[in-house]
Order: sequence, then C-alpha cells, then structure tokens
Amino acid sequence: MTASIQTSSNPDAHGHGATAAPAVQLSSHSRFVQRLRRRYAADLALLPPGAPMRGHFTQAYEALRARGSSVADALRIVRNLVMERLVTLDCEAQASLEVVTTAVTQLAEFALDTACHEARRELALVHGQPLGPDGQPASLWVVGMGKLGARELNVSSDIDLIYLYDTDGETAGDATGRGKLANQDFFGRMVKRIYALVGDTTEHGFVFRVDLALRPNGNSGPNAVSLDALEEYFQVQGREWERFAWLKSRVVAPFDCIADASAQALRTVVLPFVFRRYLDYNVFDSLRVLHRQIREQAARRSAGRPSRANDVKLSRGGIREIEFTVQLLQVVRGGQYPELRTRPTLDALQRLARAGLMEQATADALAEAYVFLRRVEHRIQYLDDQQTHALPVNDDDLRWIAQTLGYADCCEFLTQLDAHRELVAQEFDKLLGGEPKPCNGKCNGKSGQATPADITGLLDELPPAFAERVKRWVDHPRVLALREEAQGRLRQLVQRTGQWMRDEADGDGAGEVADHLQAALRWADWIEPLLRRESYLALLVERPAVQRRLLRLLGAAKWPARYLLKHPGVIDELADDHMLTSRFDAQTFEQELEERRGALRSTGEADEEAMLNLLRRAHHAEVFRTLARDVEGRITVEQVADDLSALADTVLRVTARWCWPLVRNHHRPQPQFAIVGYGKLGGKELGYGSDLDIVFLYEDDDERAAEVYAAYVRKLINWLTVKTAEGDLFEIDTALRPNGNSGLLTISFDAYEKYQLGRGSNTAWTWEHQAMTRARFVLGDPELGRRFDAVREATITSIRDLDALKVQIVAMRDKVRSAHPVKADRFDVKHSPGGMVDAEFVVQYMVLSASARFPTLLPNVGNIALLQRAEDAGLLPPGVGRDAGVAYRELRRVQHVARLNEDPTQVPLTSLVAERTAMLALWNAAFG
Repeated sequence: MTASIQTSSNPDAHGHGATAAPAVQLSSHSRFVQRLRRRYAADLALLPPGAPMRGHFTQAYEALRARGSSVADALRIVRNLVMERLVTLDCEAQASLEVVTTAVTQLAEFALDTACHEARRELALVHGQPLGPDGQPASLWVVGMGKLGARELNVSSDIDLIYLYDTDGETAGDATGRGKLANQDFFGRMVKRIYALVGDTTEHGFVFRVDLALRPNGNSGPNAVSLDALEEYFQVQGREWERFAWLKSRVVAPFDCIADASAQALRTVVLPFVFRRYLDYNVFDSLRVLHRQIREQAARRSAGRPSRANDVKLSRGGIREIEFTVQLLQVVRGGQYPELRTRPTLDALQRLARAGLMEQATADALAEAYVFLRRVEHRIQYLDDQQTHALPVNDDDLRWIAQTLGYADCCEFLTQLDAHRELVAQEFDKLLGGEPKPCNGKCNGKSGQATPADITGLLDELPPAFAERVKRWVDHPRVLALREEAQGRLRQLVQRTGQWMRDEADGDGAGEVADHLQAALRWADWIEPLLRRESYLALLVERPAVQRRLLRLLGAAKWPARYLLKHPGVIDELADDHMLTSRFDAQTFEQELEERRGALRSTGEADEEAMLNLLRRAHHAEVFRTLARDVEGRITVEQVADDLSALADTVLRVTARWCWPLVRNHHRPQPQFAIVGYGKLGGKELGYGSDLDIVFLYEDDDERAAEVYAAYVRKLINWLTVKTAEGDLFEIDTALRPNGNSGLLTISFDAYEKYQLGRGSNTAWTWEHQAMTRARFVLGDPELGRRFDAVREATITSIRDLDALKVQIVAMRDKVRSAHPVKADRFDVKHSPGGMVDAEFVVQYMVLSASARFPTLLPNVGNIALLQRAEDAGLLPPGVGRDAGVAYRELRRVQHVARLNEDPTQVPLTSLVAERTAMLALWNAAFG
C-alpha cells in the first residue's frame, strides 16, 4: 500500500507553474497519478499551467505528432496529461466541479473531432467521399448522449455515442471510379475506425471507453443510422426510456458540422420525440421501471461484493436519482414550457425552480448534493482510473477522499454524505410516489392492473347515482379501446372518487363542497371525452391531490367543468400547493413568456403558430388559476376582475411587442401606437370570457404610417382571436372607435382627438362620451398615453347642457332596457329597474355633468368608488351613494355566482329587495 500522503519541496514539480503543489501533495496518493507521473514525466510540461482547455489539447497533440507519435498514441498521451492535471487541480487546489467536467467534455469533443477527420481521410482515399443524391458531400454526426451531451463528463466516464449521417447515397470511388460504397457502409467503417482511435486499449491506455448501446435497436442495430431512419424509429419504435436518453443529446463532432449549423437538423427530429405537446405523466411509470431495473442491477453487482454496495451514483439517494428527478420534470413539462429544455443538471434545477415546479430551497439543496456527490465520484475514480462509483473499503483510500474534500476525518465526511443522500432520496420518492410492482421478468410496458370488467366490481362500493353513471363505461367503446394500463388507471380514479365521496360530507361552509355527488358526476362527464388522451388519466393517478382539488372545483360550480373540457391541460396547475394563496403577477407572467419565447427561438421553433399557442397556453393556465381561487372563495369578485383585467393588459402588451417585427415594411424599431380600452377592459371589470372593447391609435408622420399600422392592427387582432389547437384568447370589439364599424380600424391620434372634442363636422355622440368615462390607456407609446389622458379629461369636463344630457342618458337607459325584456315577476340583476345598469348610467351622468367642478370624479376608479365620491361631493343625498355601492357589489356577486353555475341572472321579485331599493333610490336621486 502506498503512503496516503507524500511530500515535495519543489513548488514547480510536474511543470504546473501557477498551480504549484503544496508541501503535502494529496494527489500523489492516487495510484493512477503515480503511474502517469512515472510514465510521462517528460511530457507533463506540454500542457501550459492552469486548467486544461481545448486549445491546450491541440498544442500538446500537435507537439506529440510532430515528434512522431501516431494519431491514436497522441490522443491517449494527451488524455493522460489532462487527467494528471485535473487530479492535481481538484485535490490540491479545490478546483470547481465545472472546471473538471468542462475539461473532460472538451477532451472528448477534441478526440472525437480528430478521430472523425482521420477516419474519413483514410477511408476517402480508398472509396472517395460519401455523397448525397444531389452530389453534395454527406456528413457523419457524432451525437453525445448523457453526460457528454450535457457537458458534464466525469473523469473516468465512458462516452455514450450515437452515429448519424444526414443522407443516403454512395461514395464517389477512388481516382479510377472504383471502390464505391453505400453511404451506410462507408460510415459504418468510419465508426469502427473512430472506435479504434478513441476506444481501443493500447500501451498508453485508451482515450475514452465508448458505448453504442443507446443507438436505435441497441446492440442489434447498425453502427451508423441515417437521420430519416432515426425519425422513423422514433415514430414507430421509440420507447419511453429513450426519451430520457435523448433529452441530453448533442452533436459533439465533427466541429465543422456544428459550426455550419447543418447538425441543427437533428433537433427538429429529437425535440418532438422527447417533448410532447401535452403534459405527459405517462413517463412516471416508465421512469419507475427504469429506476427499479437500475437498482436491481446494482444490487446484483454488489451481491457478495461489499465493496460495491456503497455506490454514490446508483444507490439510494445517489447521483442518478437527482438526474431522474430533474429529467422527469423536464420531460413531463418541456413540451409546454420550452425554457425547461436544457441539458446540464445544475442549470435545469434552477430553471425548474424559476418555473415554480420545485421550491428554490429544494433546488439549491439538490444542487449542493449533486456537486458533493460528483466530487466524491471523481475522487473514487482518481484512485485507479476505474469506472466505478462505489466508496472504497480501504481505510487509507477513504481517508484520502475525505481529506481532499476538506474534511478532518472520515466520520465527518460520511455524515455529510449520508445527509445529502437522504435528502435526495426523500425528494425522489416524493416525486415518484412509490415503486412499481415487480415485473417478474415481464416488463413489457403493461402493468397488469385491472381490466374494464373490474369496474363492475366497484359499482357496489359507489353511491347509487355515481355507480349508475360509471356503469356506462363497462362496455363504452372509448373505455374498451384503452390500453390495459390505462383501463387500470381509470378504475383507480373511480375508486378514489368513491372514497372521496364517502370520506367527506356535504357542507355549505367556507372551503366545503356543497354537493359531492354533483362533483363526481361532473368529473365523469369531464373525463369521458378525454379518455383517448391517456396522459390525463396518468396525471390524476400520479397526483392524488390534483384529483381531489379537481373534484372540489367541479363541485363548486358548473362553468369550471366547461372550461376544463376546452382546456384540459390546465388541471396540472392544481398541483401547485401555493396556487390558491397567490395572485396574478404581471411581471412574472411576462418574464416567463419571454423566457419561453427565447427558448423556442434558440431551437428554431419560434414560428407564428408556436407563438400563438404559447400565448394561449399561458393565458388559459392563468385564467384557470384565477378561477380556482375564485370558486374556493380565496378572492372576491372585484379581485377576480382586477386579476383578469391585469392579465388581459399583459397579454395585449406581449402580443403587441411580438407582432410589430412581423409587420411587413415596419419602419421604426418601436411603433408610435396606443391601445385604448373601453367598457369592462377600461373599467378593469373583466369577467371570464369577456370580450375586449378596444380602440387603436397611432401618431406617426411617415407617409406609410396609415398602411403599416392598419396591417399591424390586423395582425394583432388575428393573433388575439384566431383559433388554434390551443383555442383562442379574446373576442375583440372595435365598435367604439370613431364612426363605429364604418370607421377606420386604426386612426391617427389627431383625428381621434378632433372627433372626441367636437372639432369639425364629424364628432362623437353623447353615448360615446359615456363610454369615455370608462376608457383608459392600456399600452403603447408613453407620450400617447399622456395625450390620451388629456383628451379624456377635456372630453369629460366639457361644458354641457345638463338637462339635455339627462334626457339623452335616460333615453339611452330606456333603449338598453327595452333590448333586454324581463318578465313581470322576475328581477334581472343587471337590466331590470334597480339593477346594476342603473348605477352605471348614474355614475356616467355624474362624471360628465360634474367632473369639471369636482376633479375627484375624473379618475377611472370604478363605479363603487365613484358613487362614494359623488356622495362626498354633495351630488347625492347622504347614504345614497354608499348604500348603492354596497348594493352594486352584492348584485355583481350574485351575477358572478349565477354565471359560474350557468344559472339565469333573473331572480324572483322577492329576492334582493334591499339592493333593488338602494339602486332605485340612487336613480331617483340622480334623475328624479
């Protein structure tokens, strides 16, 4: 046994210069380093001081070649020099994990690029260059998987490779036209030569161990596969576990294919395979099976071999469980949240935290554990350059690992190791929610769970009405068409729902479900049309809390079920424990949209359709969050309106920003443009499904302005209203623009100002000035915002004939009422005398008639606040404005609840008497 610590008095030993060895050279305990320093003492100086990088490899390689070393020998010697340097830097200078993994990754890339060029050169001399049908050279791409793809290789890692070529064809032949080969044969021979240059063991060892088992069809498949064949394989045979493997894939060589971006074509094939369009919870079971197989394999390897039992990678709480935790969340969500598509584990952890899929503290703790475990793994491998991850049983080796990590003794080190692994294991188990049943050698993707006939066995356990509803599924074509695994999931969900009904009693209190049976029936009506999308069954099975929250939501009102049927993917929002206690955050929402757009642009996926769907998914999810808070009683009707209005403002702002660069002949970096909101948008009183009353303005002297802004507005409206696979965003109403539907879709600000202020023959009507009381600047050029506020104030405070104003407003009120007839024995909370419209017309009259004298009426602060301000100004008798405000709030709540339940907003005359009385008193006080 070598001494665990050796000393040296030479600070420049081994030619490391700035990274001089300390008095105690911890790196010398490594048997691997000892061998390297004996064999390559004269060559260590070929690497310049400091962390080894790609340029250093090239210099050392060229120097070795110049003195006569073969390509294979030169690559192996460079690898040995790099490893000696990394052990020294890591153990004695506490180099960061990133320094080590970056160096090893770049070494692999350099070696593969060199081997690619050498192998192609040798084969082309005999067979000519491989060509495509168009006569252009065909290319071989070396795809790095796993840690190589993620740029996080460990020091004794093998490299998982897949070799692809871009097109079929044949080689040109030699100078005489002989020796032609099919491209597949040429590239297959090239793969074998690359392996010899990189993977064969010689007197200098190897550069990297190479594993091709991840290629299509595994070890039975060809060494090199065409891109077309890969795409077909994904569509026909691709398995769930392969999606995790391809998540980190990256073309790593040759460098010229990366530089000219031709290898980018691979992403268009890989992304749709790895990331599905919908939230994909089917992968949970696949990952459970894969994880169990890995654990069983590790257990078999360590059986009777205690030295292999303590594996920092594969044992419970090891590196693999961190990687699986991260990759599972990425694969499930990455289709809808492209900002999660990143290869490195540490980066992915932070992205998951920013996306709200993991607590920041958890992400930080897993990152800390990952770095710790990887550094331990490296030290295990430094000892003998073996591809092992098990802690050594030799006391001196274990003590050396502890010392190189800065621990005084093994006890302290092992305590920290256990703490990290326990945290990792807890988070992994929490995410997967348990282990799958043993496959008994029959892991063919089927779980062996219940068949549809088993649903019959549940019927006696269910409440009669729910059992009758479920009974329809026994021979339902959609259920019979499900895979056995999905049928078992459906049975499990039915059983859970019945248990939920038994465990909870109906109640009318806060947070209680009034009718559990209705909730269960609505759930059955909701899930039935979605049975073909098995991912929703998987989601609910994997997330019992989501199913419970979904049942509560469906039990609270009818409209949520309709919304969920249109946008079923939003139910995953129920997995967020903080959703009900939070509120809409415009800044965060906008930032997340920009991050997703940036992620799509980085992979060339940011076409218009992708952007339209991105906006719709984000909007629908946020509406659903507000809806869930609403029906759970966490926010008031006013807060619902505030959040939905702020959401609309943000979506409009983002859409306007994204559309402008797409307008043909746009002539400015930023448009001199504004959107003015009227009606519910202007008053910040939006409800679910409200349309947006909008006027588009511009102020631009360019001769092309009218044409350009008209095209801009058409594109904006299209983006907001067109139905895609993800639905639409809003209905847009532009009838409040000057001259209504006969006017221009977008108008200059000067023309708008003249129209509103009556300068010229074409002027606004009184009802348009009523609408102006609720108008507000929503987005655009800030200067136009200031000018709009001035026009609004001038319009509202204009001198008017008050008697004529009163007559016109009352006439308009009568016109609105006549358009919404109500039976004599009913009261419509909005349109009947004493309804909400009365208060709205009174407020408009007060603002138009008195805001010049009472400036407190100018701000667009909502009807309730303006009623109180009118009373404070003496425009209403004491108590009338206050009482009307209270009544308005209650009528609005009643209307809101009725719409959520899809009930009529007309109630018996005996209902809401106090509110109707307060409203009539307000009307009489204003109009007599």
